[in-house]
Amino acid sequence: MADDGHPEKGPGGPGTGRRLLWRWRSNPLRRRDDVVEACIVLAVWLIVAVGGAAVGVLTGRAADGAFARERAERRPVAAALLQDVTGTAGQGSGLGGDRVMAEVRWTTSDGSVHTGRAMVRSGQAAGARVTVWTDPRGDLRPEPRTGTEARTEAVLFGGAAALALAGAALAAGGGARYWLTRRRVDAWGREWDLVGPRWTHKTG
Repeated sequence: MADDGHPEKGPGGPGTGRRLLWRWRSNPLRRRDDVVEACIVLAVWLIVAVGGAAVGVLTGRAADGAFARERAERRPVAAALLQDVTGTAGQGSGLGGDRVMAEVRWTTSDGSVHTGRAMVRSGQAAGARVTVWTDPRGDLRPEPRTGTEARTEAVLFGGAAALALAGAALAAGGGARYWLTRRRVDAWGREWDLVGPRWTHKTG
């Protein structure tokens, strides 16, 4: 017999739905904690399915919007390389491919000259002309992501946000169900303390 008073059925059998939904039906064995647990399970899965999808979409759109603003605001600027760049990928400050950090000098739209460090192709000598990216104030910024890169990262950010929400909801639901289980076990223990001695007396 199942612990809910219904015969066990095989997986996927006709009794599966009854075992999943019995807490919602009027039942003399149903306790208030059973209804609360059923509501918790329903709420968790609604949050995972509906909330996760919503958070994923909103996060993805927000990330895509931020990347679009980067592409709109950042401008390529011609700069002069101030040092020889002989490093290759995996050397010095290389960050992949054949690009390394190097000191450059550039002029902003108001005519002021600035120096700073930017990613440039390796294998160039001091004085070479390179392209750097600046924000509206003329400060150096990383090259903005392309449309394809932005869409890919937006999807990843959205998926991560959805998974984070799902994980938090499942953890909270699991904690609440654990508390309810402990509460039921404690209640059974108290009831047995009252009933157990009577049974022992009768069978002794």
